[in-house]
Amino acid sequence: MAHNRTASRPAFSAADKLFHWITVLLLVVQYSIGWLMPDVHRDTKPVGLVGLHLSVGALIVLVVLGRFVWRLMHPLPPEPEMVPRVFRTAARVTHWLLYALLIAFPLMGWANASSRGWAVSLFHVVPLPPLAATGSSIGHALGDVHKFTAWVLIVLVGFHVLGALFHHLILHDDTLRRMLPGRRDQSPNR
Repeated sequence: MAHNRTASRPAFSAADKLFHWITVLLLVVQYSIGWLMPDVHRDTKPVGLVGLHLSVGALIVLVVLGRFVWRLMHPLPPEPEMVPRVFRTAARVTHWLLYALLIAFPLMGWANASSRGWAVSLFHVVPLPPLAATGSSIGHALGDVHKFTAWVLIVLVGFHVLGALFHHLILHDDTLRRMLPGRRDQSPNR
């Protein structure tokens, strides 16, 4: 493939980068908590790591909704034409699936918590409404889907990372560098 380091495009905006890297940080924290917290069963109480897991999940929903609104108001520029169409389509589909899962995934956990009768709040400061009735079979089933979705999200994030590495190592373009902190946006409308 051609060497394209000279075809530099504007960096992502500070808001794009902030949403991206806060989401990454929250996911690392959330998955770490998920691995460390006790298994959730009938007698589990929403305290300690379980309570923190619920709060971080709610925060992820808020951040991703904000990011989604930002993206609708500030669409990304198209991928360079040198990127094969199949890869451009795969990137677009992966991004939208990531947005969908990053909203649905925590909402499923929240509905599961509600079905257990747990009060969900944002760090014990902002109470959040229940998403399912206590004892709801749908809420309990969403807990199982939530566990499965954790693995699906890991796979999607893996595709996203592989795509960034593909751009950097194979296409030799600036896609990866444009999202890294420190590079200023050179575009007046982003």
